[in-house]
Amino acid sequence: MSNTIVLIHGAWLNSRSWEGFKARYEALGYTVVTPDWPYDDRSPEQLRAAPRKELATLGQREILDHLETVIRALPEEPILIGHSLGGVFIQHLLDRGMGVAGVAIDPAPTPGVPLGWHAIWSALPIFIDPLSWRKAKVMSRGYFKNRFAQTAPRDRADALYDRYIVPTPGRVYWNGVVNSIKIDWKNPNRAPLLLIGGEVDLIADAAMTRAIFRKQSQAPSTTEYKEFTGRSHWTGIDAGWEQVADYALNWAVRHARAPKIVQIREAKAA
Repeated sequence: MSNTIVLIHGAWLNSRSWEGFKARYEALGYTVVTPDWPYDDRSPEQLRAAPRKELATLGQREILDHLETVIRALPEEPILIGHSLGGVFIQHLLDRGMGVAGVAIDPAPTPGVPLGWHAIWSALPIFIDPLSWRKAKVMSRGYFKNRFAQTAPRDRADALYDRYIVPTPGRVYWNGVVNSIKIDWKNPNRAPLLLIGGEVDLIADAAMTRAIFRKQSQAPSTTEYKEFTGRSHWTGIDAGWEQVADYALNWAVRHARAPKIVQIREAKAA
């Protein structure tokens, strides 16, 4: 069993968004790695004030390759947990043969799966700007309060925005519609995968997550779906996030396959 967990963030956030999960898992004795996307490795305050110019043209392929490099450098195969676009990257990384188990929380639009209505509506601020392909965009406070984290306390919304929200390249949204990186839904070597949806998610519809689940269920490895009632896209930070964190980890531990390095040693011993 792996003692390492990799937590992968999605758009508009960086590794700080995992601070609760990270502390909770480390308290259980796990080594927790929270890689930032390229050019995202500063505090949200610093990133909003002075984003790197390279961020404007960063795409999903570059992020995915960066994450693969980080994971392959680890001393053991990890459990992979991702949120939103991070949940899409989890699926790609599993498809590439990495991870002993994966959990995709509120996954963003995934190649080969129709977009949900909320996903389309929430992406409009990006798509109505034809130059967003070459821009780093900043989420408005109104969008944050009304769609991204609509279940967060209204009197804390500004403070939460200030603590967590970062600029995001518009290109990653366009890649969600026109994406040359495909997933082999029938991949016989894919590790077990849990998909988690939020009942009131206004960014990544639970219906879209269920559609992803049906696609991923074509693989022979264990694939399951869990939906949390009353939870939004802000589920990893919103009140009650511990329930999501515990469910994700407990599922991954129960269903994890043996790490490949262990499998190789056992084969040699035989």
